[in-house]
Amino acid sequence: MSTAAAVEKPVESLSDATVRFCGDSGDGMQLAGTQFTNTSALAGNDVATFPDFPAEIRAPRGTKAGVSGFQVHFSSEQIYTPGDTVDALVAMNPAALATNLQDLRDGGILVVNESAFDKKGLDLAGYEGNPIEDVALHELERKYKVYKVDMTKLTRDAVKEFGLSTKEADRCRNFFAMGLVFWIYGRSLDPTLRFIEAKFGKRPDVAGANTAALKAGYNYGETVEAFDTQFHVPKAELKPGKYRSIMGNTALSWGLMAAAKLSDKRLFHGAYPITPASDILHELCKHKNHDIITFQAEDEIAAVTAAIGASFAGAMAVTASSGPGIALKGEALGLAVIMELPMVVINVQRGGPSTGLPTKTEQSDLYQAVYGRNGECPMPVIAARSPGDCFDVAQEAWRLASKYMTPVFLLTDGYIANGSEPWRIPQMADLPEIPISHPGPREANGDAPEPFLPYQRNERLARPWALPGTPGLEHRLGGLEKQDGTGNVSYDPDNHQHMIDTRAEKVARIADDIPPQEVDGPEGGDLLVVSWGGTYGACLSATRLARKQGVSVAHAHLRYLNPMPKNLGELFSSYKKVLVPELNSGQLRTVLRDRYLIDAIGYNKVQGKPFSVGELVTRIAEMAS
Repeated sequence: MSTAAAVEKPVESLSDATVRFCGDSGDGMQLAGTQFTNTSALAGNDVATFPDFPAEIRAPRGTKAGVSGFQVHFSSEQIYTPGDTVDALVAMNPAALATNLQDLRDGGILVVNESAFDKKGLDLAGYEGNPIEDVALHELERKYKVYKVDMTKLTRDAVKEFGLSTKEADRCRNFFAMGLVFWIYGRSLDPTLRFIEAKFGKRPDVAGANTAALKAGYNYGETVEAFDTQFHVPKAELKPGKYRSIMGNTALSWGLMAAAKLSDKRLFHGAYPITPASDILHELCKHKNHDIITFQAEDEIAAVTAAIGASFAGAMAVTASSGPGIALKGEALGLAVIMELPMVVINVQRGGPSTGLPTKTEQSDLYQAVYGRNGECPMPVIAARSPGDCFDVAQEAWRLASKYMTPVFLLTDGYIANGSEPWRIPQMADLPEIPISHPGPREANGDAPEPFLPYQRNERLARPWALPGTPGLEHRLGGLEKQDGTGNVSYDPDNHQHMIDTRAEKVARIADDIPPQEVDGPEGGDLLVVSWGGTYGACLSATRLARKQGVSVAHAHLRYLNPMPKNLGELFSSYKKVLVPELNSGQLRTVLRDRYLIDAIGYNKVQGKPFSVGELVTRIAEMAS
């Protein structure tokens, strides 16, 4: 490609665009995507992201299994998904091209690192010939705008003055790719330059090299004649306020910290590292100055039982894991239920069963949350719908747990946890307080005080949260069935029936304390799409698009999964058909059929990938016809 002095090139305005960086898991694609996301958010765009990376710490280089990708959808309008198809694809090697090309739209921009397409790279990716040469290149150019860029050589030339080894110089290629894409979409380099200084400032040679590579990529787009058009996505009209880009796990951690402050409680988080929940532990560790205790236990059982102990001691207790870890916590969760102690149990779902797909998203733990303990062991279950929503549901989970004296399940998934979006930073003064009270001491004033009854219940059937060491409140706790009121061990059949019914009724009464279910769209008609968790954005977008095409369809997204909103059954009766899209084999559909006796129809997918809007629109049209 020929170069020339920088000349002004035409700028085309777009309402939105989707970019994907992909390469080896060691090529820095997650960093490239994150920086592009942050820059776009600072530019005022609405943003939705989809990081996709292998489970292995270092997968075999050049193989399809080792490809890491990061997709960014940025827009001048409000968006809810990271995009169905890609407008610009940056492929750092043949394997990245082979595994991602099918998602590039016709006429889209394809940038490939030409130097990686050698015989070894082509063999590892399964290519018989070179797809960016001769006849194969002509085929590509008939569908896409193809730009072959020797990023390896150009990066090495750009960083030559800093005296890095060849290996270190090649690590700067992601910054070259970033710079080029920044130019294509008119993004400012300043946020990334500040990041480089903050991240690598202690190594001036590395900081200088990354800066040089970033600017070299930008200048390449500006001066090479083949890049003849620049694109501009205007600012989105978002609600006034101060925004930042936030990931789901970060928002969840901050929501837990806010809940602790709002309830005047010390936050205790007991956890064992597991993908994709570990970042909650990492984030909370950064904020111990806010009266937060983090405990990395030797295993999942120790983590949850430590949290139970913290709850007994009067702390806001939290434990977090993913499906395999939640399975190990099961017996202890039953202990928390029978002791009736407040706790938030977070499950960041991933592909299963067993180790399954650790870095891929799925919604396959709903059964586990609702039913997955021995005995009659009900727990409230709520689910986040987006990265920013994690902040709110964390507070709601603790509100319900502390008000009703019960452990509460909070479900997210890998798509939400690792995705990001612009988040309007709230003022603490605007957040509702979470009032908590504890019974005071009982001291004798001549006569013996009335005995403390640890299972004497209020109008919500919640028992008192007595703090250990409070005079006169000594009582027995454990996993054996309790006598109603006294809490003493009881094997009486009628008492057991009563306690089973009481614990279930307590959870059921939460339905009186949650808002009625709302719908987006007509309040009656041909079809109601019901979703939960991370499918929110795709289902909302699909139903709105289908309505524009003349389909009578509405959307109801469930935050509360046990108990469910009191008006849900009435809503179902207002529609002829109910469609339940889920990233599992039909778990919510089964629950709805069981509770409401409706012929809910599932649309299910378990491929480790979220729904696309297009596939949902197609299914909605089929159902409505």
